[in-house]
Amino acid sequence: MKAKRIICTVTNDLNYDQRMIRICTSLAGAGYDVTLVGFKRKASKSLVSRTFKQVRLPIIVEQGKLLYIHYWFNLFFFLLFRKADVFCAIDLDTILPVYYASLIRGKKRVYDAHEIFTDLKEVISRPSIHKMWTWIGNHTVPHFKTGYTIGDCYAAEFKKRYGVDYEVVRNATILKPLDVPEKKERFILYQGWVNVGRCFELLIPAMQHVEAKLIVCGSGNFYKEAVDLTKKYGLEDKIIFKGYVPPSELTDYTLQAYIGITLFEDTSLSNRLSLANRFFDYMHFGVPQLCNKYPEYEHVNNQFEVATLVDELTPENIAMALNKLLNDEEYYYRLQQNCLNARIRYCWQMEEERLLAVYEKLLN
Repeated sequence: MKAKRIICTVTNDLNYDQRMIRICTSLAGAGYDVTLVGFKRKASKSLVSRTFKQVRLPIIVEQGKLLYIHYWFNLFFFLLFRKADVFCAIDLDTILPVYYASLIRGKKRVYDAHEIFTDLKEVISRPSIHKMWTWIGNHTVPHFKTGYTIGDCYAAEFKKRYGVDYEVVRNATILKPLDVPEKKERFILYQGWVNVGRCFELLIPAMQHVEAKLIVCGSGNFYKEAVDLTKKYGLEDKIIFKGYVPPSELTDYTLQAYIGITLFEDTSLSNRLSLANRFFDYMHFGVPQLCNKYPEYEHVNNQFEVATLVDELTPENIAMALNKLLNDEEYYYRLQQNCLNARIRYCWQMEEERLLAVYEKLLN
């Protein structure tokens, strides 16, 4: 029997999207013919070979509305003429071309919701942009009866807004054998997008009162401002910015890190209900972390205490929490052991079963 063909669509250049790499690898491993579609920037590096197909569509503008308009146009015509059984939209920023192409061709469609897109800070802070994305969500999401999202809180919100029942497929890390190394240098690690709303305005000044280095692996729309803040506080020797780091190299940083950082400003519902990839990455490498006291993190922490949860984010509170992890060895090693226990429960092998069940139900 010929393998069912699934096309997944994103708005990035594919190489660094670890969640979609996991998802597409799992789908391909289950026997599906999978294609992941993104776009190619001028600075994009060569694609890393995967077990699934990868396609980059050209774009003429690399930011702003024109990027979306041009990419949507190209993506729509790509989907219109590509052989497929299922189209999958990843977040609202690819949902329009997926929706209309699936309507015209009579194909099944799936919505993969990483976040509550209409409630991102960069969206809600601009009324006209917020109005546009809200219309797109209301116009399309109710017609995606099959879908999945990253946590119970998001699933409940999608049910409330759009009347859809989505499965929960967490961004959990693949469970692999682990030997926790001796941490010769007790450095703090932030990995992920260096974006607005990730609390760098609070974390950077907090580092004045913490006797450890902070290594930042990632880039984004707040990268320059974060570097400038570091210079303002005279912390260039204490806070090291690495920019984009390939997944294989990032693994080494995470393994050696003493503390991880998972912080989001309480400026949007998407942030408050989030459950970030890095939360599980730190857990799987036995790295205790600092997190917001938000519902999803609190739920996991009530089962396995893997993190220090901070309710009110201030530089003083962040510094105090980091110093407790650095200086209270009994507390630190208790959290580290809890990470090693929690990783068995919260791992991709468990979440993969939920993912495959979504597509099996849709296609069979």
